[in-house]
Amino acid sequence: MGRKQYRPYTSYQYLESGRDFQMFKLAEELGRVPSSPVATTTDQEQRVQRLLAESVVVSAHDHPSIRPADPRQGLAYRRQGREFTGYRGLAESSIDVVFDGLMNGTNMIGGHAPWKWEDTLFDMGMRLSDWAHQDLVFPVVRVSDVERAHAGGQVGVVLALESASPIDNEIDRLDVLYGFGVRSMGLVYSDSNLVGGGLAEQSDAGLTRFGRQVVRRMNQLGMIIDIAHTGDRTALDAIEASHHPVVISHAGARALWPTNRMKPDDVIRACAASGGLIGIEAAPHTTLTEGHPRHSLDSVMEHFEYCANLVGIGHVGFGPDTHFGDHVGWHHAFAAHLSIDESHSATEPGPSYEEVAFVDGIENPAEEFGNITRWLVVHGYSDTDIQKAIGGNMLRVMRGVWS
Repeated sequence: MGRKQYRPYTSYQYLESGRDFQMFKLAEELGRVPSSPVATTTDQEQRVQRLLAESVVVSAHDHPSIRPADPRQGLAYRRQGREFTGYRGLAESSIDVVFDGLMNGTNMIGGHAPWKWEDTLFDMGMRLSDWAHQDLVFPVVRVSDVERAHAGGQVGVVLALESASPIDNEIDRLDVLYGFGVRSMGLVYSDSNLVGGGLAEQSDAGLTRFGRQVVRRMNQLGMIIDIAHTGDRTALDAIEASHHPVVISHAGARALWPTNRMKPDDVIRACAASGGLIGIEAAPHTTLTEGHPRHSLDSVMEHFEYCANLVGIGHVGFGPDTHFGDHVGWHHAFAAHLSIDESHSATEPGPSYEEVAFVDGIENPAEEFGNITRWLVVHGYSDTDIQKAIGGNMLRVMRGVWS
C-alpha cells in the first residue's frame, strides 16, 4: 500500500506501559478488518503508484492515533493525556502531511469533563515528546517542512485543534498555541462557544464580537481557520471576516445528505470563493447519499464529485477523519458517555441508513489515499486533477495562509 520505501522508524522506549502510564490493549494498525482495495488493472496500478510517489499527499483532517481495542476504554485512555501515534500505519500510508485533530473535538463540548486549556497544552506536549523519540513523524510548522517530508520519506504532522473552546475569552492564548506549533484551528465544535454558533444548535446567531477578534488574530499569526463544525451563519460570517482562505477540513454536501454535519451549497461556494477548500469526510455514517445509504468509498466519492462540480476541482480535497481502531464503536461509546444522541460525534440525525461496522476501503489512514487515488484513476481523472485533489489544493492554502 505504501507509495515509497520509508526507512524503518526507530522508537525509543522512554516510557514503560503499565508503569509510566495506564496500559491498554490497542487496536491493530493494519489488518484490523478485511477492508477491500479498489480493483485496478496493472497499468492503472502503475499509474496510481507513480502519482502517489510524485504528488504531495495531504490529509486535511485525520486522527493518526491508535485507539483501544475496546472502544469502551476510550475515555479512560484519553484521560491520561497520552494517545499513541500509529507509526506503523503511517509508514505504510501514502500520506506526506496530515492535519492531526489531536484528542478530538468531542472532548471540547460541554457535559462531562470537557477538554480545557491545561488539558490542551498537556496533551500536545505529551504528543510532541513522543514524536521526539522516533524518526518517522515530525511536526510541520512551515511550508518547507512539507517539502522535507515528501523528499525524505517521512510523515509531517500539523497540530490542528477542532475548536477554539480551550482559549475561553483570552485572545493571547492563540499566540501560545501558535508557539506550540498549532497551525490550524476550528472555531467551534458542534456546541456553541464564545466564538460563535455550532452545527448542533437549533439556532445560530453567527460569529460573536470576540469571534471576529479570533479570526483577525488567526489571520495575523498565519493559522488556518477551519469551519467544519460551525453553524452555517457562523461559517459565512467567518469567511467574510477572514482576509485569508478558510477551509472546511472534513465534511460533505448537505444537498446529498441532509444533516447538519454536511455543508449547504452557499457555504461551500463562499469557502471556495475565499480561496479555500472543502475536505471530504469519510468517518462512518457521515458522507452518505440517497444512492449509497450504506457508507462506502463510492458514497464518499459521490460527495467529492458533487463539490467538484459545484466549485471546481481546485477547491476540493480530502479530510477523511479516520483513526486506527473501531470508529463506529468509538462513536457509540461517546454518545453513551454524553447521554445524548450521536449528533455530537460523527453521526448526525437525518435520513435512515444501513449501519456499517467500518467504511470499506477507507477505514484508516494507512489505506485511505491509496484507494482514493485508485478510484480517481479508474474513473478517468487526469493526473493534474488527481494531484490537486489529493494534496495540491491543501498545499496551496497552506502557502497562502502560512506565508
